[in-house]
Amino acid sequence: MRAIGIILAGGNNHRMKELSQKRAIAAMPIAGSYRSIDFALSNMSNSHIQKVGVFTQYNARSLNEHLSSSKWWDFGRKQGGLFVFTPTVTYDNSFWYRGTADAIYQNLAFLKNSHEPYVIIASADCVYKMDYNKVLEYHIEKKADITVVCKDMPAGTEVERYGTLKMNEECLIEDFEEKPIVAKSNTISCGIYIIRRRQLIELIEKSAEEDRHDFVRDILIRYKNLKKIYGYKIKEYWRNIASVEDYFSTNMDFLKPEIRDYFFKQYPDVYSKVDDLPPAKYNMGSQIRNSLISSGCIINGIVEDSVVFKKVFIGNNCFIKNSIILNNVYIGDNTHIENCIIESRDTIRANSYHKGENGIKIVIEKNERYIL
Repeated sequence: MRAIGIILAGGNNHRMKELSQKRAIAAMPIAGSYRSIDFALSNMSNSHIQKVGVFTQYNARSLNEHLSSSKWWDFGRKQGGLFVFTPTVTYDNSFWYRGTADAIYQNLAFLKNSHEPYVIIASADCVYKMDYNKVLEYHIEKKADITVVCKDMPAGTEVERYGTLKMNEECLIEDFEEKPIVAKSNTISCGIYIIRRRQLIELIEKSAEEDRHDFVRDILIRYKNLKKIYGYKIKEYWRNIASVEDYFSTNMDFLKPEIRDYFFKQYPDVYSKVDDLPPAKYNMGSQIRNSLISSGCIINGIVEDSVVFKKVFIGNNCFIKNSIILNNVYIGDNTHIENCIIESRDTIRANSYHKGENGIKIVIEKNERYIL
């Protein structure tokens, strides 16, 4: 493909509460066996993009560990490959990334040393499947300076949390607002952009000279009347993990057969780092109803309408309903969990009761499991 990829994976979101205290949003577990960044990486690989840069920053330990081998997404190659960039103190600069544009600026050599004419920029906190080739064809056909992938959100969606835009009949963007107080449109930006590489270098360098650091506010919005910025609408599944509620509902979506089939049974595939774990084990007396159970789990109790991640132990007489159990959790006997997210590596003592009464409850229990 005639493009290189950039995945912005350095941000933090306080709306994720305790879930983002120990990991980047891009490393949030999804659908039992995946991380949030896997979807963007898989899209890049399936679109035959050979060179991808991932910009990490906040709480990047687990994310960098996840990206330690590029072979899982077919980026283990002599030409191109997967490059992970973290903020680095240099003679000229000692700042962390001060924004998305600044992250690109601090790694501008990645763009300058490439030869592909186009750049695809994507966020790492979105769950979707997309062929970027179709967006690039649209971008070239429209002779656009920048193309923004967008989506019409259903009525009742809190679109004020996103960038909203208005387009004319030819899909030329006439108005763009980032997280407006009152939204004028229900069409939102999906955080996916296509731009010519040399033009991106020019705009990023100019923004840096003017001490501007945000790609959306200081490039897209600032140049919306000077550059030809087009919107590319999608109708397929797309979700952004921007809050605890979004994260919970996105995982629950995978319990719907049509969503599960779309991601796991229809080409192209979604890839992730593979752990060598045994299949899940269901002991006598266990009951599973409409749930995702990952490898390495041992189930003794009842699990309903839930997503259970890898290496989870559920004890006898336990009842798990409408909940997300993250990786490597031990749940003692006679425990009731409902409407909850159980943080990874937790140990829930026997005879515990956790229920989210007014929304989703995040449970963090760091007990020593060996003394239970």
